Amino acid sequence: MTGTPNDPRPAGSPARRTDPGRRDRIIDACLDVIAEAGVAGTSHRRVAAAADVPLGSMTYHFAGMDELLQEAFTRFAHTVSDRFERRMAAAEDPRAAKQAVADIITRDVFGNQRELVLTHELYTLAARDPGYRDLTNAWMTRSRRALERHFDPTTARLLDALIEGLTIHRALDTEPHDATVVTTAIERIVPGSP
Repeated sequence: MTGTPNDPRPAGSPARRTDPGRRDRIIDACLDVIAEAGVAGTSHRRVAAAADVPLGSMTYHFAGMDELLQEAFTRFAHTVSDRFERRMAAAEDPRAAKQAVADIITRDVFGNQRELVLTHELYTLAARDPGYRDLTNAWMTRSRRALERHFDPTTARLLDALIEGLTIHRALDTEPHDATVVTTAIERIVPGSP
């Protein structure tokens, strides 16, 4: 006995499991595992367990761990860049643009420990592997373009470096954060009121 025209399997065969979101779930789980255990502690087995998928799904969807890491870090970089671009696009004048930069530093970038760890894990890979350096370079290029909506290219580059440096310091510093340090630094790069 055969199945229906839409399902050519023989009658009585077990239903085929469909899981259209599996690949995306694996990528998200990979980011969670990296945030918890670092790249060095990330394995196919750990990611499969975190994604609640069979281990064989890993090699079905990804040629190897490097492809999975590339996809995961690309997703992460795009998520952070999209947030950065939205913040800068919302600024309607120079004063608002400077406030947007301050908000990126104090609220958006490394908004939590997970993002801090993921960013530094990506930076460590990029320091060793040009493939990941291409990813971090694309991320920086997007940031600078977003800043260039309001600032000349040299100022945008300086502000981008300030954002990177101050967010790292704020994330790792054991002292309380002083928001006036951020606004003072921005004013030193972009002096004067609009």
